[in-house]
Amino acid sequence: MDRLSRQLEFIAEAGRLKGVQRQTMLAGLVRRENSAEHSWHLAILALALAEYAPPGTDMSRVIAMLIVHDLVEVDAGDLSVYAPQADQDRQHAAEQAAADRLFALLPADQAASLRQLWDEFEERGSMEARFARALDRLQPMLENVKVGGGTWRERGVTADDVLAKVALIEEGSAQLGRYARDLIDRAVQAGLLAPFTAGR
Repeated sequence: MDRLSRQLEFIAEAGRLKGVQRQTMLAGLVRRENSAEHSWHLAILALALAEYAPPGTDMSRVIAMLIVHDLVEVDAGDLSVYAPQADQDRQHAAEQAAADRLFALLPADQAASLRQLWDEFEERGSMEARFARALDRLQPMLENVKVGGGTWRERGVTADDVLAKVALIEEGSAQLGRYARDLIDRAVQAGLLAPFTAGR
């Protein structure tokens, strides 16, 4: 298969991401977000919130990571961040297998480059990856607030559960981490999120 044919095959597979339903409800729409919309929205967050990234962050690399980070859901599907650990472990294995298959569709040089981006995001191995992961964790919180609790209410998620995930945001951006902590408090006060079970 020639180079262009391999690239077009990868593009066709990536397009299937538009059919992968996520957990997040969309404000003003009676449906859930799909994974392609999620990746696009994260790229918008990166453009709008770039000033909260650590100094020297390569934002073009952040955006590239955000575009490719969920391609594996073409094969593996989406799983709630609040799912049990055993399910998380199975999802991790499925995503690794999906990455092996999908990136190998490309010519070798591009396969290596995009796979490195994906691995870097997963491992949080750079400030770009940590900022990208912060945005990936923040965006569903913003959506849940917009839809009046969304999947937090559906799944009985508590403020403790959400706060436990905020460390990833703080790791990528101290300012966005502070915002996320405040957002949790405001969501509890508004009745959108079950209160802390053990106090703080």
